[in-house]
Amino acid sequence: MSITNRMPTPSSTTPSSTQHVRTAAEPTARRFLDVRRCTDALTANLSAEDQTPQSMTDASPTKWHRAHVTWFFEEFILRRQPSYTVYDDTYRYLFNSYYEAVGARHPRPDRGLVTRPGVADIGHYREYVDSAMVDLLERGALDDAQLALLELGCNHEQQHQELILMDIKHLFSTHAFAPVYVDRACDVGAGPEPLTWRSIAGGITEIGVEPGGDGFSYDNEGPRHRVFLEDFEIAERAVTNAEWMAFMADDGYRRPELWLSDGWAHINETGWRAPGYWQEVDGEQTTFTLSGRRPVVPDEPVVHVSFFEADAYARWAGARLPTEFEWEAAAQTGGSDRGQLLDPARCHPGRAGATMIGDVWEWTASAYLPYPGFVPANGAVGEYNGKFMNDQHVLRGASAVTPPGHERATYRNFFPASSRWAFSGLRLAR
Repeated sequence: MSITNRMPTPSSTTPSSTQHVRTAAEPTARRFLDVRRCTDALTANLSAEDQTPQSMTDASPTKWHRAHVTWFFEEFILRRQPSYTVYDDTYRYLFNSYYEAVGARHPRPDRGLVTRPGVADIGHYREYVDSAMVDLLERGALDDAQLALLELGCNHEQQHQELILMDIKHLFSTHAFAPVYVDRACDVGAGPEPLTWRSIAGGITEIGVEPGGDGFSYDNEGPRHRVFLEDFEIAERAVTNAEWMAFMADDGYRRPELWLSDGWAHINETGWRAPGYWQEVDGEQTTFTLSGRRPVVPDEPVVHVSFFEADAYARWAGARLPTEFEWEAAAQTGGSDRGQLLDPARCHPGRAGATMIGDVWEWTASAYLPYPGFVPANGAVGEYNGKFMNDQHVLRGASAVTPPGHERATYRNFFPASSRWAFSGLRLAR
């Protein structure tokens, strides 16, 4: 299989003029281009060398993310247009993530070994697909089903914007000299807010997205259905670094009675004794951030903990993790305030406050399972969420690297129980 790295001759549906892209007036085209430009802005200060390696199997190179989200638009929209000229047939193999119905794909663990196409080639690919997409939109060539795929693709790219930052943080953390992605002043802790609790009345509660509701949602957020909840209380803020350090000081990582069986086995296998990226330096706890290694700020929410750790901490604190249904019911009765969402000049949680969405994704006690009546979409796009409904746990809220507008109370994030490279924390319930 050869890599040609060439720009095809533009057809009538694939204009090559970047000026054509910049002057797009159609609102849908502007929405598409805004998302695409955000990805470009987030990766603009990364070198080609930064964008190529893969630091672990769960992570992907920045270059691969940029190509994969472009592949999504080409595969599911542009290839359906009779006059479209595919950019490079080898990209269909290299940048397919997990869509079995599309065909064979490059092994995930080997994404960091792909040196060709290079970063510049991926930039040309993005420009080519952007031009073709804008041309279709300006000509009104997409039907309602294709426009729905376009919106899915934009939200998919926003997910990968968060993944890009998660993955580059993990990659940079392996460097001997703690490189900086975004330079910013060190935070100064002001002391955490006292932990208070909010009472939520039980009963029959509706959960999930209303059929035909306004705005975008993923298929796994519905159908809307009823659940019965007992009365419960939920903490008004997330667990902080200061509280986590008290757990560590009380030998929380060494007490088997606090841990689920698989969690105890995992921490003994890995040797974990603190959250991800933490390291004691000269007697002080530090954490690696996208601004380099910094002292742990006590009043920030603890971040980069696994479900196993979150569950053990909750048990140590005499509480538990909320179910995802309790979490959503509490969010429905809360205010509209948000914690820290993606700010390219920060990329880090703020002080833990009385908000349920933002700063850190929050582990729940719920397994990631389909809602009653859930049916995946037909075809390859139906593989987007449904195929992962096993051995995963639900996280709710949003994080400091979640793009604004990509957060909502019904959003169901999910990861395996041992994962902690996501910006994941916790909130207590009882």
